[in-house]
Amino acid sequence: MMAVVALIWFSNLEYRTLIKPDEGRYAEIPREMVASGNWVTPRLNDLKYFEKPPLQYWATAIAYELFGEHQWTARLWTGLTGFAGLLLVWLTGLRLFGREAANYSALLLASSMLYAMIGHINTLDMGVTFFISLGIFSFLLAQNSGSERWMLLAWAGLGLAVLSKGLMGIVLPGAAVFIYCLVRRDFAVLKRMSWLKGLAVFFAITIPWFYFVIKANPEFFDKFFIYEHYTRFMTKELGRYQPWYYFVPILIAGALPWTALLFDALFHIGRPSGSGKKPFHPALFLLIWAVFIYFFFSISDSKLPSYLLPMFPAMALLMGRRLVEIRERLLFWYMAAALPFALALLVVSFNVARFADTPNQKELYPHYEAWLVSASLILLAGILAGMMLLWKNSKLPAVIIISIASLIATQLGVSGYNTVAKERSAKHIAEAIRSEIKPGVPFYSVLTYEQTLPFYLKRTFTLVQYQDEMGFGIKQEPWRWVPTLADFRKVWEGQPKAYAIMQVQTYPILQQMGLRMKIIFKDRQHIVVEKP
Repeated sequence: MMAVVALIWFSNLEYRTLIKPDEGRYAEIPREMVASGNWVTPRLNDLKYFEKPPLQYWATAIAYELFGEHQWTARLWTGLTGFAGLLLVWLTGLRLFGREAANYSALLLASSMLYAMIGHINTLDMGVTFFISLGIFSFLLAQNSGSERWMLLAWAGLGLAVLSKGLMGIVLPGAAVFIYCLVRRDFAVLKRMSWLKGLAVFFAITIPWFYFVIKANPEFFDKFFIYEHYTRFMTKELGRYQPWYYFVPILIAGALPWTALLFDALFHIGRPSGSGKKPFHPALFLLIWAVFIYFFFSISDSKLPSYLLPMFPAMALLMGRRLVEIRERLLFWYMAAALPFALALLVVSFNVARFADTPNQKELYPHYEAWLVSASLILLAGILAGMMLLWKNSKLPAVIIISIASLIATQLGVSGYNTVAKERSAKHIAEAIRSEIKPGVPFYSVLTYEQTLPFYLKRTFTLVQYQDEMGFGIKQEPWRWVPTLADFRKVWEGQPKAYAIMQVQTYPILQQMGLRMKIIFKDRQHIVVEKP
């Protein structure tokens, strides 16, 4: 069965065009590492970029070196860590709750829509989710078995989580352990954590890069440890503020088609098994972890749907454990509760064109309809077929059919986005102008930065009166940009040959300033010019 899941899981890594901002950014940074040979200081558009640690950059750069710079190699780390998460959940479930629960848990995780979706989008969230899960699951196995090897693997997992996305990789699991100790009034857990050897493993993984990057860039400490780990979480500076209930619909939709089963599992943790005055309770820890992650990010002033992802492996284990216990008829009604959501997705799919706002969207969105309708119909058919099997008391075949249908439906929905990706990707621009662009000729990006264009053109740009997330890098190396349009006019006039990309509305402004420009590409969003 896992071979079938793997075939579906890895089938579309190359199919979709990279889209901005994340997919372009996290494809380009490792490309620049390979091009420059500098694997210590991450750069985006040739500017220092210290928002995240380098583990995924390194992994992607290695994929580029081995297999070339493609869309699938840009997404390979996300796909691999997502699939590895299924295997990790299966192994943990096998050792904690038995083979049947392990099989269910892996299927449920693979088919939970948010997990399956993010497992095919080039962001950092799946990588950090895998390594945090490796850390907390190894911790559970160590506490359950008393094995020091599992505890050392837990420390290694948390170290790799820190190298994936920062201090959340150690702070969040540490907080969950402390909350568990308080709830159970059992601080003996802390004595079984192999602190000396564990910290040695953790620091051996994390310290080298931090040492070398700070040595090469003294400004790194303030940017990474203060701004990225305090300001982003505690303020609305990034414009990601959402109300406290923001994650409610995301959790409900992201857990589909298993949402009803999820809430049942969360309320049926049961008593711990084992001997001793305070036997370790892995299910309770998983519950604490999931609830803690939800509320931690709910109180944050910076919210994105993918922030809930670390909950999902733990929730899959709880659901798999519960699924062993419940009768087929109860699961039948839980699947019946998913039917209205599947029908709602179908209705939305038939009306996707109504969500278009811009002329570009009005042209592209109707092409997405067929993909979404197909995905919704497959999900609906899978749920109905599973319900029929459940009515006949066939639980495992029902779970398999529903899981495969949900995974295929999610893959179709993600893949179909390629029909509208032109609005959020510059691949078509790169293909149109590649033959026109001569190596070594300056290329300016005026009042904008198209995140995917550097990857597809295999070159960086000089920003003009635009900073955004590259403001920190510009502050460190101000000679790498042009501060104002007036300055740009002087630079443009002084170049024997040059190129520039801008949004359509910027072109008349430059015309009024008297810049000589010849258009070599134009669509509804962007214009590319050369100096005649």
